[in-house]
Amino acid sequence: MNRDLIRDLYAAVCAALLVLTAVLVGTAIQHRNGSLRVGWPPLLASWDPHVGPGTPAAVVVAAAVVAYGPSLAARLPWRPLLLAVWGAGMAWTWSLALVDGWQRGVAEQLTTRNEYLRAVGRFHDIPAALRDFTRHILIGSPDNWGAHVAGHPPGATLTFVLLDRVGLGGGGWAGTWCITVGTTAAVAVLVAVRTLADESLARRAAPFLVLAPAAVWVGTSADGYFASVAAWAVALLALAVRGVRPGLTGLGSGLLFGLTVYLSYGLTLMVVVAGAVLLLGSSRRPLLFALAGFVVVPAVFTTLGFEWWEGYRILVTRYYQGAGGVRPYGYWVWANLACTVLIVGPATVAGVRRAVVRLRPGGGRSSGSPRPLAVLVLAALLALLVADLSGMSKAETERIWLPFAVWLLPAGAFLTGVRGWLIGQAALALLLNHLLLTGW
Repeated sequence: MNRDLIRDLYAAVCAALLVLTAVLVGTAIQHRNGSLRVGWPPLLASWDPHVGPGTPAAVVVAAAVVAYGPSLAARLPWRPLLLAVWGAGMAWTWSLALVDGWQRGVAEQLTTRNEYLRAVGRFHDIPAALRDFTRHILIGSPDNWGAHVAGHPPGATLTFVLLDRVGLGGGGWAGTWCITVGTTAAVAVLVAVRTLADESLARRAAPFLVLAPAAVWVGTSADGYFASVAAWAVALLALAVRGVRPGLTGLGSGLLFGLTVYLSYGLTLMVVVAGAVLLLGSSRRPLLFALAGFVVVPAVFTTLGFEWWEGYRILVTRYYQGAGGVRPYGYWVWANLACTVLIVGPATVAGVRRAVVRLRPGGGRSSGSPRPLAVLVLAALLALLVADLSGMSKAETERIWLPFAVWLLPAGAFLTGVRGWLIGQAALALLLNHLLLTGW
């Protein structure tokens, strides 16, 4: 066994110990005073061993990706590979969601008391609803919004309002939208990695982007959809700064970044990943197109009456009115990282270790070097750590941090013994989904 592999295994074991510590300490705190406000610390979940309609499919998809994923990723033409990654990712995500059955696993997920679909009926007059949006954020306000509607800019809720307007209303269509769009994030990440680093690295990363434990939450929360919008914003920016139709891709990137910050306040931290892309690019001129695109969405929302900064200011108060004001920072500031381990898996932990090594002096900066991928991965890690230290992400980060987590997954490209690591990824996802009933 070579030294690098031993160090990779050490990193994975340390991550497992972090998760175990978070479970044991969190369970003790929760039993003592209930302040964590989660059922199975550090995850918002409950212990519920079960199987379901998606179980056989999930096992088959996992086995197929482990057996054939690396070889297919190496030899398929590039565009068919992207379609294959999307298709396999949807199969994996759908099968995991259906372990809990259609109703509990998909159709009901976005219809509960705190979810977006509960507010759709209040947007008959969209401009009026936007003008009045901030008045219903605080818990004590009349007809206050549910937790997720209040906790996000209205772009999140408007997505489901517009789906309803075109005849795709209800939890089934909402879940289908989130899974279908959310699974394209893997394609966006591959496009960015190929553009900024190297096609061979993108191909090696492909199976890890398919068989990610994060799929457990991509299939059951709107944050998977948010992750995809942010991922395509980054991918288009990567194409722009590498000279691929810079005007069009730069403008498209800006539009999507503008939409991203109106889906989730916390995704303003994607600026860290965008900064890494600009650092790795060969041109800064597309930044003008990106900025031009970026102002469009804020201009529309502001014109219609919603003020982003005012919404965020009030949200901070709302956050501490609810569970955020009870959950102890001293636990969550490190237990959040245990949640991250569970969504990215042991392979990603080992890959991030190798990414750190790639940034040592002499790592190189050319497009054929692994260093650009390391910069991209560690920029996402930095954004995640800033979110952690902010204190505005205490618990539920298994879904909230999906937009950052998808950029950690391609670190698997640095690993050797790929099939062994993929087995570990699949096993973790299957255990999580079959032993726990997750809240998202």
